[in-house]
Amino acid sequence: MGTWGTGPFDSDLAADFVDELERLTRQQVIDVLGRAFQRVTESGEGVDGGDGTEAIAAGALVASTLPDSPVVIDPDDSPREPLPKLPASLHVSARLALDRVLQDGSEMATGWVNSADAEQWRQEVQQILHTLETLTDH
Repeated sequence: MGTWGTGPFDSDLAADFVDELERLTRQQVIDVLGRAFQRVTESGEGVDGGDGTEAIAAGALVASTLPDSPVVIDPDDSPREPLPKLPASLHVSARLALDRVLQDGSEMATGWVNSADAEQWRQEVQQILHTLETLTDH
């Protein structure tokens, strides 16, 4: 698996996850996003790095669909078709999963070699989480 940056789509695994959303029905997209969050929230003490990567990508996609969202996805990183209107329950699941990815026991939170990269990654995930918290609490 290649990782070339700290952003939510800066890895082969995240790109594969987005590619998986292509040509799916509305309900299938919602199901795939939901499963990405569920794998993280239902994991044991630790959060697998692959599951965390997919949850962050899914969280960024969900956050980008909110009105006035500061989370903007580069067209090269997003699915070709816009995401469907997503249920509020998916916003809640995204928040829970991203909060879990940021905690101790998460491979994503502890797997960085460079501390500056780790801090940049943390800030990017926190921005997504903050967007989900502030734009869905109306």
